[in-house]
Amino acid sequence: MSSDLPDYYFRIRENGASVFKVDTENRQRRIEMDEIATVNIKNGNIKPHGERKLSLEDMAAIKAWMADRIATLAARDLDDIHRAVDHLNLTTQWAQSKASDADLEAVTDRLLLAMHDLRSVLVRKKADRLMKGDTAAE
Repeated sequence: MSSDLPDYYFRIRENGASVFKVDTENRQRRIEMDEIATVNIKNGNIKPHGERKLSLEDMAAIKAWMADRIATLAARDLDDIHRAVDHLNLTTQWAQSKASDADLEAVTDRLLLAMHDLRSVLVRKKADRLMKGDTAAE
């Protein structure tokens, strides 16, 4: 089992992770994890833990993890948006077929404001993209 373990473990935290070096090559044959760094995905900072100096291997593993984590989070964001579209469709069906007058009264204003805000942003962003396309074509 211990031969299957990775050399590094990343304990996910808000905006990044704590990075541990995994050691199974000790007398007791126990898994030991030595904290070596803290990573911040938002600003790209990598801070060695304590007085530790990170090796090139450490830095390569951390940077590879950061790239993978950023891609994972971006994919999750896009998936959340696709789910939101599904929820909007389900909400429409609920409002049309199941909602009582009291249910609709409880949510209509909030839904209308949220949808108006979303529509405004989407229309503005689409116009910006179209304008960039027009200037690129000229």
